[in-house]
Amino acid sequence: MAKDLEVAILFADVVGSTQLYDKYGDTKASETVALCLDVMKEATHQFNGSVIKTIGDEVMSTFPSVDDAMRAAMQMQSRISVDSKDEDRIPVSIRIGCHYGPVVQEQNDIFGAAVHTANRMTSQAKSRQIVISGETVAKMSEDLKKQTRQIDLATVRGKLDEVALYELLWNPDEATSMLPTIEWESQQRNVSKVVLTFRDQTCEVDDQHKSVIMGRADDNDLVIKGNLISRIHAKVEMRRGKFILVDQSTNGTFLQNVQGEEKFVRRDSTELTGEGTIGLGRLEQPGSPLAVHYKTIE
Repeated sequence: MAKDLEVAILFADVVGSTQLYDKYGDTKASETVALCLDVMKEATHQFNGSVIKTIGDEVMSTFPSVDDAMRAAMQMQSRISVDSKDEDRIPVSIRIGCHYGPVVQEQNDIFGAAVHTANRMTSQAKSRQIVISGETVAKMSEDLKKQTRQIDLATVRGKLDEVALYELLWNPDEATSMLPTIEWESQQRNVSKVVLTFRDQTCEVDDQHKSVIMGRADDNDLVIKGNLISRIHAKVEMRRGKFILVDQSTNGTFLQNVQGEEKFVRRDSTELTGEGTIGLGRLEQPGSPLAVHYKTIE
């Protein structure tokens, strides 16, 4: 039976795992990723959390309190994302995102807008970072709040207003120098837009409609079915007058502009400019059945 809960939802994943396989081979890379997953799970259990599932190189966990989640996150980072002089150890790092909010638990999984927000925090995190929402910071103890700083704003699925992004500084050396809170001023701009076209569907991202989500799930703005496409694969959003493609998938997103230049994004973001083609999970040529055409308009 489904039940409603309020929990801290944490995602932790290995940064650049695909490159690990390319550089070190399948055996050594898979052993390294497995060790990272073990550390993530151990930290979750040590701080009263529950491992909901593992997805490739990523662990999704829940905690009864934000403080428990943050202490687990700091332990994960300190055990994995550290400089090592051990020549036998592959250099590896992780990124972590967390959000506290209501979820619906069904059997061994959880659902709800808070899960999407937590995942969005992770997609905004860089290597060795712990990124959390402002709502999550509000649930922290005062001691942990002293280790946070606001770093950005982002749009999140299901929320009309931008969400404040904070970083929890887990390294004591970094925590000695804190940056002030960022207050982004609303400025009048010459608002432009980006038009996304998939087959006979067209969506626009502009100052009134700040994001479009793409993937194979039926509730996406652009529903694109394919074996390599994740349920929620990628998002195009407007941030302070720029259009940003954010990949949230397993297999990544490919861009090709009209000049033929290619770019690959996985669990990261990049700015969209000009005109070209978006491929979910693989490179798509213009006019191919699964290609999404984009065009930015001043």
